[in-house]
Amino acid sequence: MTARRKLIRRTALAATTSVAALVLAACGGDGHDMGSMGSDSSASASASASASAEAGEHNDQDVDFATEMIQHHRQAIEMADMAADRASSQEVKDLATKIKGAQDPEIKTMSGWLTSWGEEVPADMSGMEGHDMSSGMPGMMSSEDMDKLDKASGAGFDTMFLEMMVEHHEGAVEMAKAEKADGAYDPAVKLADDVITAQTAEIEQMNKMLDKS
Repeated sequence: MTARRKLIRRTALAATTSVAALVLAACGGDGHDMGSMGSDSSASASASASASAEAGEHNDQDVDFATEMIQHHRQAIEMADMAADRASSQEVKDLATKIKGAQDPEIKTMSGWLTSWGEEVPADMSGMEGHDMSSGMPGMMSSEDMDKLDKASGAGFDTMFLEMMVEHHEGAVEMAKAEKADGAYDPAVKLADDVITAQTAEIEQMNKMLDKS
């Protein structure tokens, strides 16, 4: 009986030793000790903060730029969507598709910034009856303007769309210049520069289209 108990103890001890060895191997197999495991956890948890730090700290101007430009872009996309079945010119339809294709991804990018900064992403109020988004942002159309555009069609729509979008783009360029002057977050300043370049070129294109009409 005593011999059997000794055998059981030896077996249990061997099993415990094996488990301990496996745990140590798992912890130390890649050259890290338990302290480094804690460091790895901390590094992983702060990955997003590190990425943000690499891009530069943001300031109030960056928050205002992202918040307002998201709403500005949404209205441009709403206008562009109207062109699909109201415009008579293929050139206008192509331009509208280009505008939507450029600005939709920018909205997603800026929304991601706001979320990472702990700021609220503005609700999408575009297309809501009776809601006027024009206040406070340069180039924004009033609800009356949007209603007029929505009711237009054919060549009349083309002219109205181009005139409104020129004004809308000029407002976006103004907002982007303010970000370049006072923003601190490198990706936001870079996006502002891209907006200035792309929308200035589109303003020139639309003015030429208006001269032809």
